[in-house]
Amino acid sequence: MAVDLTSQVLEVLSRTEGPITSNNAFPTVDFTTMKSALDRLRSREIIRCIQMDREEAILTPEAEGIAAEGSHEAKVFEAVRQAVEGLKIADLPAIVGKESAKVGQGKAFKEGWIKKDGALLKAAADSITDASREQLQTIQQTRTHPDPKVLADLRKRKLITMQKVINFQIEKGPKFAKDFVKEETDLTADMLATGAWKTVKLKPYNFKAMGAPTMSGALHPLNKVRHEFRQIFFEMGFEEMPTNRYVETGFWNFDALFVPQQHPARDLQDTFYISDPPRADKPRADPLKTEKLANGSIPTPEAQGAPKQDYDSYWSDVKEVHENGKYGSIGYRYPFKDDESLKLVLRTHTTAVSTYMLYKLAAEPRPARYFSIDRVFRNETVDATHLAEFHQVEGVIADFGLTLGGLIGFMEVFFGKMGIHKLRFKPAYNPYTEPSMEIFGFHEGLDKWVEIGNSGMFRPEMLEPMGLPKDMRVYGWGLSLERPTMIKYGVKNIRELLGHKVDLNFVESNPAVRLEKD
Repeated sequence: MAVDLTSQVLEVLSRTEGPITSNNAFPTVDFTTMKSALDRLRSREIIRCIQMDREEAILTPEAEGIAAEGSHEAKVFEAVRQAVEGLKIADLPAIVGKESAKVGQGKAFKEGWIKKDGALLKAAADSITDASREQLQTIQQTRTHPDPKVLADLRKRKLITMQKVINFQIEKGPKFAKDFVKEETDLTADMLATGAWKTVKLKPYNFKAMGAPTMSGALHPLNKVRHEFRQIFFEMGFEEMPTNRYVETGFWNFDALFVPQQHPARDLQDTFYISDPPRADKPRADPLKTEKLANGSIPTPEAQGAPKQDYDSYWSDVKEVHENGKYGSIGYRYPFKDDESLKLVLRTHTTAVSTYMLYKLAAEPRPARYFSIDRVFRNETVDATHLAEFHQVEGVIADFGLTLGGLIGFMEVFFGKMGIHKLRFKPAYNPYTEPSMEIFGFHEGLDKWVEIGNSGMFRPEMLEPMGLPKDMRVYGWGLSLERPTMIKYGVKNIRELLGHKVDLNFVESNPAVRLEKD
């Protein structure tokens, strides 16, 4: 069909001097067929064409009836006008129809065309102008209306629908010819054998043509920003913590961090609890390897050379710090419940992993730098900026003689590597850090200060039960991975970044990110 159409297009153009439009010259040809024929001619510079898109208003069946017979309100007015003595309201549907009586009566009252006199309807005007009918007749003839407000109102009333119409303006090209000569795309064995290759017209190679896109995998924007964060941490001498345990006990997630068992964060409306199994074991050493020995037993950490640690004493010390106080602290002074501590939860922060790593560090105290980037879970209402799960970036530095001033200085270096150089620090409260600070950065694009993280120095009530030296201090800070990703990629709704609403085209086409550059 496209080959036949090319000849028709050339024939029409040869009879005219100026450009033609596809809708006028070929009104019955569909868009795909027309575009195929025009592309064939345009690629050979036989024609030039411009695609023109516009929206046309199409009448619905109800609107076509109004254009032909008048609007509902006009029908009501005409029926009332013809009843000289007045028309009973109950008789109106039988005259104009139920739909016209229902819709038109109210509009006729609103326009002031009719009035109510007891149980009768009477005309309040000698004549009317049926604007709705006139508007629809104009649209029926021109497929549009000069007043955009009229179009919007008629769409709202479901009297018209907007339809996209594609038209082509076609004119002769530099190589225009009335006859279309088919160009061969391949040099075949038959052409060589018969000598036909001497007379056939071969299609020239188009070295400027774009190649077909190659299907390939793509990194999610979160993974790209995560990679940048990991590179920053590695540059600064950090070691990545294992974060493969999404389920933690209340002990590691809360109690070991000196979070009281009555804290609101432990309520059902904030934390996801595991119902089966209902409780876990008390803290104990994890095997370093999962393979069994020759006798069928699993090697313990101590058997593989890891320092031995007393988990029972650690449990008792944490419990004592909460109940009665210890290590110079008066504690929270409440009855510590073992069952509450052994409940299983989806971890609410990766600080549970940091706590476990610090406890292992206590077996051989030394300066250390740890970081983690992984998923955490909160029982939050999902909206444009919150999800029930997100990724937390966390860093921990353990060393002797650390001070709050050192933490502020380190934060300036750390965030400076992300391109954030204007920082403010605000005092805050965390159960497991003292002092604590919220970190604000000035966002040039938003032209305002935004919260970018939380930080502090871990409390002695958290560190000393682990067995860490009294003069060892630990910095801790964290931020979400989603917020800097949303800022860098201009995403306003977090559900467009993570979850079932993510556009795969966005994932495939998003650029690489460099946090140190704007």
